Amino acid sequence: MVLDTNILIAYLAGEESVVEQLSEWKGSGEPLYLPTVVEAELLSFAKWTPSERRMAEVFLEQHFISIPFDRSTARIAAQIRRATRIALPDAIIAASTFLAHSTLVTRDVTDFRKVPDLRMVTI
Repeated sequence: MVLDTNILIAYLAGEESVVEQLSEWKGSGEPLYLPTVVEAELLSFAKWTPSERRMAEVFLEQHFISIPFDRSTARIAAQIRRATRIALPDAIIAASTFLAHSTLVTRDVTDFRKVPDLRMVTI
């Protein structure tokens, strides 16, 4: 499963349904992927102290498989963006989902619905 930023925010806020579902997937061995753009979005939260930010970095490193934003991802994201006109970070997340041969976990179904063949679930 590829996680969108809004899912991580809900998880860190302790939202019960999200915590339970991610724990279930993790417990069953389902890989949890994190596009680097999602990591950048999450870690850009300005109200965290340096200590809180470091704890978040360690949490992300320990629990998620990073999907780097590389040339292949950039080209697929550009193709998605040309076809759908969604925001670049969302196009990168969609491209990362395709490259991981996975399903996107998001609450932003409005924009992602524009991407043909993108598998999604919402919690």
